[in-house]
Amino acid sequence: MGLPCGVFNSRPEEDMAILRTKTQYLLVAIGFAFFFTMALYLPLDWLAWLIMLGMYAIAVLGIHILTGLCGQFSMGHAAFMLVGAYTAATLGGNVGVSPWLTLPLAGVTAGIAGLAFGVPALRIKGFYLVMSTIAAQFVIQWVAREADWTWLPDWMKTGGVYGIDVPKLVLGGKAVGDVGFWWITMGILVVMLVVAKNIQRTATGRKFIAIRDNDLAAEVMGINLFRTKLLAFFIGCFFAGIAGWVWAHYMGHITPDQFGFDKSLIFLGMIIVGGMGSTAGAVMGTVIIRICEKLIDYISASLGSAFPDISVQIFPALSLIIFALVVMIFIMFEPRGAYHRWVRIRTYYRLHPFSY
Repeated sequence: MGLPCGVFNSRPEEDMAILRTKTQYLLVAIGFAFFFTMALYLPLDWLAWLIMLGMYAIAVLGIHILTGLCGQFSMGHAAFMLVGAYTAATLGGNVGVSPWLTLPLAGVTAGIAGLAFGVPALRIKGFYLVMSTIAAQFVIQWVAREADWTWLPDWMKTGGVYGIDVPKLVLGGKAVGDVGFWWITMGILVVMLVVAKNIQRTATGRKFIAIRDNDLAAEVMGINLFRTKLLAFFIGCFFAGIAGWVWAHYMGHITPDQFGFDKSLIFLGMIIVGGMGSTAGAVMGTVIIRICEKLIDYISASLGSAFPDISVQIFPALSLIIFALVVMIFIMFEPRGAYHRWVRIRTYYRLHPFSY
């Protein structure tokens, strides 16, 4: 990757570093300070939007590893987010486990569920893999909706279609408010960003990319396809489980319908818009789609007042139309995603005055 004119690396460690210039360190520090303090003065609706943005970004990072890096298309990512959310709810509410302890357990449980559905899916690819992950979406959602059988132990019951309450997060003897929850969400997001970025830079990440580009050639090179794909499923679903934990504790009450197939489509659309195979692209795609959803709120309110007879139908219809339109525009005009466009702009600046 190009550096600004006059800047060069003298050691391999400098070349491998995520942040390589003083300007980058300064910009990251300013960004942290900005996002940390903005929750103090944002309106409540924008703060809620910001928290949702954070938890969506965590889930999309899982899609980035599974689909963007390893090439295993998943159309059931929201279902593994459901597994993480219900793990937090059942262990925290029914068993009394500390919510902070259920955080890693939610990720691990979702990862194990990913393994359970990943094993039969590993022998297929392409369209058939997509169909199998869609099946996983509906099977997991059905189990959560129906797992209220009398023979189940009480701590495993999910409340059926009515859902289950989730215990509030407590820190320092006080329930965590919206501002504190944003700080927690941002902290988890930063950790998961660093993990995802470093996975991409390891030998395992390179194996993922080799399988994505040509799985037959990767196998000839000595890469164990079964083990590597299974690891990608576990890691991707682990991220979804962590996002489910954040969702559950923010909502306070969860139902299976909160993790529908439409949410899985949105996650996949975010990675397409941001750019496949890029950690920063996963976040950029999440931000772009979430901004579009926020704009739809304002447009729907205006159209609802102008057409009161159909005001209820405007928002869901407009949401689908705008989402599909944005994804189509990126597929047609910038198929490599928003991050690729940003890289081109950044490289033009860095190589100035030799931009050509």
